[in-house]
Amino acid sequence: MKIKNIKTFINKLSTFSSPFPLGRAGVGILLLLTQFSFAQITELEVDNVVNRALTTFNVPGIAVAVVKDGKVVLSKGYGVKSILTNEKVDANTLFGIASNSKAFTTAALAILIDEGKLKWDDKVINYLPNFKMYNDYVTNEFTIRDLLTHRSGLGLGAGDLMIWPDGSNFTAQDIIQNLQYLKPISAFRTKYDYDNLLYIVAGEVVHKVSGMSWCDFVESRIMKPLEMNNSAASFVRLKDTSNVIAPHVPLNGKLKIISRYKNHILDAAGGIYSSVNDMSKWVIMQLNNGKYGPENKQLFSEKEHNEMWTPQTIIPATTRPPYNTHFSSYGLGWFLSDVKGYKQATHTGGLEGIVTQVTLLPELNLGIIVLTNQQSGAAFNSITNTIKDSYLGIKPEDYVAAYSNRAKATQESSDKKTEEVWALVTKNKKDNIKIDFKNYIGTYKDNWFGEIVISENKGKLFFASKRSPRLSGELFLYKDKNLVVKWNNPYFEADAHLFFEFDSNGKASGIKMKPISELTDFSYDFQDLDFRKVF
Repeated sequence: MKIKNIKTFINKLSTFSSPFPLGRAGVGILLLLTQFSFAQITELEVDNVVNRALTTFNVPGIAVAVVKDGKVVLSKGYGVKSILTNEKVDANTLFGIASNSKAFTTAALAILIDEGKLKWDDKVINYLPNFKMYNDYVTNEFTIRDLLTHRSGLGLGAGDLMIWPDGSNFTAQDIIQNLQYLKPISAFRTKYDYDNLLYIVAGEVVHKVSGMSWCDFVESRIMKPLEMNNSAASFVRLKDTSNVIAPHVPLNGKLKIISRYKNHILDAAGGIYSSVNDMSKWVIMQLNNGKYGPENKQLFSEKEHNEMWTPQTIIPATTRPPYNTHFSSYGLGWFLSDVKGYKQATHTGGLEGIVTQVTLLPELNLGIIVLTNQQSGAAFNSITNTIKDSYLGIKPEDYVAAYSNRAKATQESSDKKTEEVWALVTKNKKDNIKIDFKNYIGTYKDNWFGEIVISENKGKLFFASKRSPRLSGELFLYKDKNLVVKWNNPYFEADAHLFFEFDSNGKASGIKMKPISELTDFSYDFQDLDFRKVF
């Protein structure tokens, strides 16, 4: 039910006979207390916004669930799992939830804390003696809490090239060993910069303390009690893959199915596969302070739940309608902010060809889950905000159109800069401007990423990573001492600059890199590389 004319409704309601007369003021108060149930979005309206998002943002399939007052009021699939099979998405279709897995990692730690096996502020080196950051003081002071709060001093996505794209041979132990080579860009605990690697380390802490792998712990201690029966902590652990989406990316205006990310190294930071039906059980538990089931069993204590939803790291906030957010922060596995005066806990997740969002407003006992099989964040934002606004009593806005216009403007600006780079490359080829390949060929090593090889074949120059083989492509001259690489996999959308340094003999001695496009996914952290020629 939706109220179109609040004034008429109050007038009519105030004339009702009752053994307990409220009067017009009392009726007004009653209406304010109940307005969210009157104003909630209808299933048809959700259908409309999701179907528009599918079309506008070229997303094959989306699943949506809404949890209100401890009950699932909507759980539904839209579109198709794969553009090849055209099988329909339903509420049990499995998606990679990506970084929404991080909240499961903090929940696992909370369970261990409740059992007295560790504390949030225990030092990491007490559990992982080989853990080492760039600075010795930071190493010695680094706590479990620091692993979870994106305030390490490392830059955005620092070191993610060890886990991104899929196909590398780095291990969790490699990551722990290589953190010491990643140079910080800010002082310890002073600035928010999102990271993935430290959640992988947190997964290793779970393993060390519990004696179980992170996957085993999450499945047995979280998913099993919540009866998330179709979910798994990693794609390779799914018992049934008959109802799983395929990841899609837009390439030259058309959708393309790509290979699925399967590397187990990412599990504690982004490995879980789940459905909106299963995730609804997780959300109901979160909105019930860690309690679940008809007997209100406790997965983790309310004390530790409050800790996870307490701001830890400040994130700059912009106050503007309709939400008028005054604070923004990161807790333990959750982004925290105020929207229209209500606390919001939320997170997004992204893998190649998959993006997801979970949003909770605990004071409204409201949870919204949106899972998609394409990488357009505009799609899930449009859907989540439309649903959320209906419960907040905010005037409806066409978020699909707004996000579409914003995305087009951003893409056009980025495309212009990228096109300028490749236009100059094309001109150099047309003008037959050449470089002496002998001065560039060789093996170069970065302390944490390992070796790459610059080689020549049939008059062309190539880049190849030894430890991440999918990072390979042809090199082209852009400007003096500045080449660019076009990766063999075009859907990476991560072509990069290579800036060569030369010795006194005119031979290349080192390479630094950065992405060409400002829209390149932050996990392609080329800017953190510093290659030195080894031979």
